[in-house]
Amino acid sequence: MTPPVTLAVNSDRSRAAIRLFHPKGNIVTLEMIEALAEGLVALGGEPHLKLITIEGDGPDFSFGASIPEHAPGRIEAVLPEAHRLTMALLDAPAPTAAIVRGRCLGGGFEIALACDLIFAADAATFGLPEVALGVFPPAAAALLPPRVGTARATAAILSGTSVAAAEWLAAGLVTAVAPNADLANAVDRWFDAYLAPKSASALRYASRAARASLKRDVATLLPELERLYLNDVMRTNDAREGVAAFLEKRSPRWTDG
Repeated sequence: MTPPVTLAVNSDRSRAAIRLFHPKGNIVTLEMIEALAEGLVALGGEPHLKLITIEGDGPDFSFGASIPEHAPGRIEAVLPEAHRLTMALLDAPAPTAAIVRGRCLGGGFEIALACDLIFAADAATFGLPEVALGVFPPAAAALLPPRVGTARATAAILSGTSVAAAEWLAAGLVTAVAPNADLANAVDRWFDAYLAPKSASALRYASRAARASLKRDVATLLPELERLYLNDVMRTNDAREGVAAFLEKRSPRWTDG
């Protein structure tokens, strides 16, 4: 059985590649969250790293978080671990880059948002569909506004619609867009031009410095948003109905005022 996360380091130890795997669109499960966090810890022992990439197996980065794990009674254990992963990504031991093909949704988008860089295929789309389930994306609510501005982030969170890579490139969120067949080469070219000539220790500390304000803000906001999600939103009828409707493959019947 393929593990939810695989990790490979290249021969000169300058690059590490993390691959997410779930047979249904690389759904972000608790098992995947824990495995990804463990992989980041393991990479702390690689002093020559200049780049850590994260990508999904197959045609899509990730369809998002596991909906069954967001049901009452399970989400209370999953959400804190997801937020610990967000902070681990913001404290990664080298620059990080999400390599996005296909759909990058919900919890998968949140993983990408916690990376320093995002490289995307020209057909890739990014979205936060949680509002259609009667909830909201806590980590994205902390990460997206400082990266693209409050107005653009609010529109993405409230609408739940998917946005093309080119639009996020124009917003400054995505570092580069390339045809799907050339995406890996585009990442290699960017690495060779900008990171490979640099000192690994300089890049490690520079990435920490560049993340410092984002990490400070997210560390403050995540506990507040986690409480809002678990203590308020998940106690509404509509949050429970949204999850149930998704699992039962029907339209939700909203009842909250």
